[in-house]
Amino acid sequence: MRRSGIASFVLWICLTILTLLPVWWMLVVSMRPRVKLYSKSFLIDDLYWNNFLAVLNSSTFLPYLWNSLIVATSNAALVCALGLLAAFGLSRYKIGGGDNVFFWLITNRMAPPAVFLLPLFLLFTKWFVFGDFMLFDTKIGLILLYCVFNLPFAVWLLKGMLDGIPLELDEAARVDGATTGQVLSNVILPLARPGLAVTFILTWIFAWNEYLFAATLTSSANARTVTTALAEYVSVTGTNWGEMAAMAFLTTLPALIVLGFVQKHIVTGLTFGALKG
Repeated sequence: MRRSGIASFVLWICLTILTLLPVWWMLVVSMRPRVKLYSKSFLIDDLYWNNFLAVLNSSTFLPYLWNSLIVATSNAALVCALGLLAAFGLSRYKIGGGDNVFFWLITNRMAPPAVFLLPLFLLFTKWFVFGDFMLFDTKIGLILLYCVFNLPFAVWLLKGMLDGIPLELDEAARVDGATTGQVLSNVILPLARPGLAVTFILTWIFAWNEYLFAATLTSSANARTVTTALAEYVSVTGTNWGEMAAMAFLTTLPALIVLGFVQKHIVTGLTFGALKG
């Protein structure tokens, strides 16, 4: 038993190192000038901040970062609100073909996103046009688009969590005269907060890290996200690896901050409903 515990500890140490190694290497590259870029050392020789200063002083970083924060946060909030309502209906009511609807929602996550790229581009530029307004190159367009892909995941995640909340609590609230809205807001919502926190952080990260649609369906600083800025360090004359690594490292910091705020809910939310008998 003791040997098994030691083996498990060593295994987790190895997996942790493998997980953090790319992050460490990204930091090492960001702290190197071009003349030392191809050094084989895995250590930071000097604190070279010019790459970070170049990124922070660029004209695109802060606008792109602000766009990413707006898009990711708005998308996560909208997905959690709609996902909770949909999961509540699927969990608490017997809907004709409900299982088929639930399965159909999951199938929307099965196809590669690139399959939808051309149809979405045509929709954004030709069909969803209202006078001088179009969804192309707008933050609202990205927010709604990410909902299409994140909402099925949120419904799937939240339904399992709501199934773990005893139905007797709903019935007791209705006996006291509560309406469906009051049951949802006063009974379900407080108990589902861990699940909503998990759903929020996962959908937030999905929207924050997305690159393909953000690069294709935007064309200016009006809506471009921070992930698309990484491609600007690749040119016909070469790739500025140091500044690209600095940009990538700075891009991960907001995600770590958001994760830090909700980390106490992660384990509770992911295991919620697992012990339902």
